[in-house]
Order: sequence, then C-alpha cells, then structure tokens
Amino acid sequence: MERDPAEESEAKDEAPDAELATAIMKRHFRPSLIKTEAWEGYTFADLEIKIKESTDCYGAVLWPSAMVLCHFLDTHREKYNLVDKNVIEIGAGTGLVTIVCSLLGAKVTSTDLPDVLSNLRYNVSRNTRGHCRYETQVMELSWGQQLEERFPHASCHYDYIMAADVVYAHPYLDELMETFEHLCSQDTVILWAMRFRLEPENSFVDRFQTRFHLEELYDLPSLRIKLYRAQKKVSQSQSGAAA
Repeated sequence: MERDPAEESEAKDEAPDAELATAIMKRHFRPSLIKTEAWEGYTFADLEIKIKESTDCYGAVLWPSAMVLCHFLDTHREKYNLVDKNVIEIGAGTGLVTIVCSLLGAKVTSTDLPDVLSNLRYNVSRNTRGHCRYETQVMELSWGQQLEERFPHASCHYDYIMAADVVYAHPYLDELMETFEHLCSQDTVILWAMRFRLEPENSFVDRFQTRFHLEELYDLPSLRIKLYRAQKKVSQSQSGAAA
C-alpha cells in the first residue's frame, strides 16, 4: 500500500526533531544497581555525570530543558568555546548545566535559591573535582534581590548566562527579567532552554524580545522545548555614545 504524499512530507518534517530529541534523551541513563543513594546518570563532555535529585524540593529536580542545553554545548564546542570564559547559570537546580560548562573549561558561577544550594554543591563537587580547569563557585541568588551588592557591575562580567527551564507559572517573572538585564553586558550571550507549558511562558518571551535580540537555535516540539540565543539590545543613548 502506497503512502499518501502528504503523510510522507509530514514524516520528513518531523524526522529532524524526532532524531535530535532522541539523541538528547539518550544522554540519560540509570544505574543498574542502586547501593547507597539514588542518582541519575548523564553522559556529557566525555564523562558520566551522576546527579542526585531531591524530590521534596521542586528546584532540585532535573528537567529535560537542562539536557537540551547540555547537548547543544557538548555538540557545538567549537562555535561556543567555553574554555576560560566567565559563565553564570541562574536557576541551576541540580547543577547539570553548571557541571557540563565547568567540564568544558569555563569559570562558572552557579546560582539558585538557598534551599537548593546544599544539593547543588554536592552534585557540583562530586562531578567536577579533579576534572576542571577552575573551581566552580556556588552562590545564592534570589532573582531581583541585592543584584548590585552580590554581583556588582564593576567586577562581574559574564561571557555567557545559562538558563534552563527558569520560566514557568511562578510569580517572579518581573524579577527574572530584572536579573537577566543586570547580569548582561552588551557582549554577554544568553543561552536559554525553555519548555512551553502555559500562557505565562509565551507572554514572557514577547516581553523579553523588547529588550533582547532573540535567535532560535533548537525547536523541539516533541519535547515542547525551544533553545534560544539572546543578547541585550543597544539603547539609542548607548549607540550614540559609542559613535
């Protein structure tokens, strides 16, 4: 029985996303035998990474957006060379993105809320010790709070901001926008993986584009995840000063 041409066309359109999504999810593995503690395994940066989750804390669970961002970094090492770059991750959660950036040679500052930091430090330490050029810094960051005190413009310049699944139906989207703007210099690149769930995600992207140039790097409808590259827009006053 011959296939309908429309079905064949649709299958071809879906194939690139399905293939990429499958490749990303294959980076995850589970131990064959759990002895003392439960952990999830991931293969990035030529190493097996062991991540301990905390089911009683929403921010200490690893979401697929982190895997999408890690896969991109691991497979685009030449174009996005992280060696000796200053990187900050916001909403680091279990720390997978932080760990991969550190293994790829970056100087990483990993941030999240106070109740997440203990598990985050544990995962970062167990997976980076003896493998990285720089010691990873783990710091508290509550979006929109004490930004200049904790991350002063005079001394904190970041080549990259990493963000995985930081936008969802929470009441701190204004504070998140303020944090993005504070941490960004004109040449800072944001790599942001986002899973689309509800309307707040869509409206945040619209607001974000009024202040940042946004480029779509991955579109994975099967995972409902997009990966973006962003940079701060230059204001008229700044462009005039530069001229």
